[in-house]
Amino acid sequence: MKKPFFITTPIYYVNDKPHIGHAYTTILADVFARYYRKKGAPTLFLTGLDEHGQKVQEAAKEKGLSPMEHCNKMVPQFTNLWDKLHISNDDFIRTTEPRHKKVVQMILNKVFESGDIYEAEYEGLYSVSEERFITEKEFETGQFRDIKKLKEKNYFFKMSKYQERLIQHIKENPKFIQPNHRKNEILGFLRKPLNDLCISRPKSRLNWGVELPFNSEYVTYVWFDALINYISAPGYDEDHGVSKDWWPASHHLIGKDILTTHAVYWPTMLMSAGIDLPESIFAHGWWLMGDSKMSKSIGNVVDPINLIDDYGVDPVRYYLMREMVLGQDANFTIELFKSRYNSDLANDFGNLLSRVTTLINKNFSGKIPNPGDLDTSEINIKNDSISLCLSFDELMKNMRLNEAIELVIRFISGVNKYMEQNAPWKLVKEDKRAAGKVLYTAGEALRISALLLSPVMPNRTKTLLDILDAFDSNQKWGGLKPGTQLNDHAPLFPRIK
Repeated sequence: MKKPFFITTPIYYVNDKPHIGHAYTTILADVFARYYRKKGAPTLFLTGLDEHGQKVQEAAKEKGLSPMEHCNKMVPQFTNLWDKLHISNDDFIRTTEPRHKKVVQMILNKVFESGDIYEAEYEGLYSVSEERFITEKEFETGQFRDIKKLKEKNYFFKMSKYQERLIQHIKENPKFIQPNHRKNEILGFLRKPLNDLCISRPKSRLNWGVELPFNSEYVTYVWFDALINYISAPGYDEDHGVSKDWWPASHHLIGKDILTTHAVYWPTMLMSAGIDLPESIFAHGWWLMGDSKMSKSIGNVVDPINLIDDYGVDPVRYYLMREMVLGQDANFTIELFKSRYNSDLANDFGNLLSRVTTLINKNFSGKIPNPGDLDTSEINIKNDSISLCLSFDELMKNMRLNEAIELVIRFISGVNKYMEQNAPWKLVKEDKRAAGKVLYTAGEALRISALLLSPVMPNRTKTLLDILDAFDSNQKWGGLKPGTQLNDHAPLFPRIK
């Protein structure tokens, strides 16, 4: 049996509607989940919502709702978008669910009983927007809003106890934090003394959270609650720990802004609870508009629903996956989107399909011609397809999705050149059998390309395979059956003017 594949997105905070950043991470996880399912690996794809904390409590109060009513109103904004984006998640967790709260309290008890949680009085600067205490140095950066000076008793987690062990784990497991520059960032952070983590809030200030099992006057800090979703969803109990069917997670996909919580808070919590660490935490970059991060306050946030309505789901999925190098920032503009769509999808992919089917319909009664014996040009295309499939798999295993997509488009571009060189629209008048060979070769190249790109564009690739009546999911050359009747179709990727 193949090794299980468990991939997670962050659980998104319900204080606002989803934007292109949420869509990107979720599509990314979806692409990898679809890819591993295709490879026959048992797959669990988890996403969900973080519903506790001060910001939720305040947002609900402003609207005259209870926190639970506010959360229930926000959930469809995410689930409806995931449906629209054809997200194939296996589970959707909400931190307000009993199954999650139960596990949070079990972990809190376990960590408390091991002596890693203590009570202390703390005085310092508290950022309401970040829902955490900040240092004087952080205050001086001016990056934090709604600062209050607070003095209160709270419970603290002995995060510092696990500092050296975490450093050792990162050094011994090069893929634990990816990409490499993010790993170096965390190692740099861990060179300084690590503070213990305040993990509670008194109910007098915040009552919307998971109650501490050892003191009912407090709720747990939102991060100690939220991160535990990664083990509460696959299943955890005190006798057997996390479900061995899925844990450790293959990849936690996150934005770079929540790297410290995932690469420092989370592993030290797991160490204290005696749970294995995830295999990989992968931090991707931000989507920028020009040189600015998308931000509600600036007013440059792209609404993915509008994009889908205007251009279709698969082109949006394709652009987001093709354009961002995992780990780096990427620019989004409508002009860049249209340019990428027209060059890759309309001119290369869609145009090749249109040429092949038009010529087969016109000259071969709409039936896939017989390839006969392959000549050098056809053998080269066949060998390129074999090499493409091997390279594609290698790149996907190493989370280099945009490069994998680029390889497929380069292959399709090569097949278009092959069509130009052999001109089957002319060849059919002189040597129909030779023209049939060219069209079969181009059709088979399209079939294999569609299979490779199916996790990225599940709908349009399915349409292409339906047109070719090609239901064989085998990526080996020769899957197209001569004599098969083509199905009628509209342009797969109409050009955007």
